[in-house]
Amino acid sequence: MTSKLALAAAAVLAAGPALALDVSGDAAAGEAAFRQCITCHVVVDDAGETLAGRNAKIGPNLYKVPGRHAGEVEDFRYSASMTQAGENGLVWIEEEFVKYVQDPTAYLRDYLGDSKARGAMTHKVRKEQEAIDIYAYLASLGIHE
Repeated sequence: MTSKLALAAAAVLAAGPALALDVSGDAAAGEAAFRQCITCHVVVDDAGETLAGRNAKIGPNLYKVPGRHAGEVEDFRYSASMTQAGENGLVWIEEEFVKYVQDPTAYLRDYLGDSKARGAMTHKVRKEQEAIDIYAYLASLGIHE
């Protein structure tokens, strides 16, 4: 893990529950862009209400993903690389989320320093601004405490 990532992770962990996440995108644009994600993902709140998506279960529930450690959705089977990234301290702040969704496997290989690391997410969000907007949309639905 690069020193920059280690410092970012340490800062997030030190902030604890009072973490205020930076969100720079446009949530409305993110809602439109999220349509490309609903094949695999859903956003279902703690009460069981579907906030976004169509109850897809290929990918994890993205409710309160902003600020959450990677690989933490209960009863979801993550790739070994994603589980390791979470154990190494990866937290879904905007910068990390944006880099990850643009090339999940390359991101995990870099983050873990392991050329054999693989992500299970095969889709890549092609445009950086779309990824930023998707993060803003997800943040508008709930932030991990």
